[in-house]
Amino acid sequence: MSKSDLFATQASFYRDFRPTYPAALFDWLAAEAPARGLAWDCACGSGQATLDLATRFERVIATDSSVPQLEQAELRPNIEYRCEPAEASSIAAGTVDLTLVAQALHWFDHPAFFAEVRRVSRPGALFAAVTYNLLSVSPALDAVIADLYWRTLAGCWAPERRHVEEGYRSIAMPFEAVAAPPFELEATWSYAQLTGYLHSWSAVATYRKRNGTDPVPALEPALAAAWGDAAERTVRFPLSVLAGRV
Repeated sequence: MSKSDLFATQASFYRDFRPTYPAALFDWLAAEAPARGLAWDCACGSGQATLDLATRFERVIATDSSVPQLEQAELRPNIEYRCEPAEASSIAAGTVDLTLVAQALHWFDHPAFFAEVRRVSRPGALFAAVTYNLLSVSPALDAVIADLYWRTLAGCWAPERRHVEEGYRSIAMPFEAVAAPPFELEATWSYAQLTGYLHSWSAVATYRKRNGTDPVPALEPALAAAWGDAAERTVRFPLSVLAGRV
């Protein structure tokens, strides 16, 4: 299954169940950018981060290579969605104040993409890529989810996933590093939101394609037992930020 097919299959799950990023992250990005004229949300998916950028920048150009993902995105007057690859955008040279890549940098051709970031950026523009790996809810739930991730879905994750597991530390960025404060993604979820999020995993789509069955329902007795009778629970994802000055 190609990457474009993978995310086309998962588009509605991304829109409905992927977590949103903390306001403090976007406040920091806006403060570190040299101006708030134009932000590029690269590989925007269904717009999880795009809307937050649009409240802090005059314009946002949001790009993604998946038409189904873009079809799920919410429209705003100051957002322009474009279907194009990260490594070859149609953005004018020297116009971008901030390039943000949320949970997608691991998929790119890094040398070609960083060259494109340099081309479109104003002097002193900020580049930032953020990623999160496994969520944490409770020790019992975390163990069930880790078993799904590491055992059931072993061999179904794309090789690029290792960059997420490493918090992007192994990706060589050609810009002057900018240290980011610690951020944590936190949300209050129902049990249905948790299982919906697990369905959004790319490896789950790959597993279904290969085996003809969905691995999540088989896990639900253990998940439900670990969840208990709570209506909602707090879920947390530690965020890793790779940032640099162009």
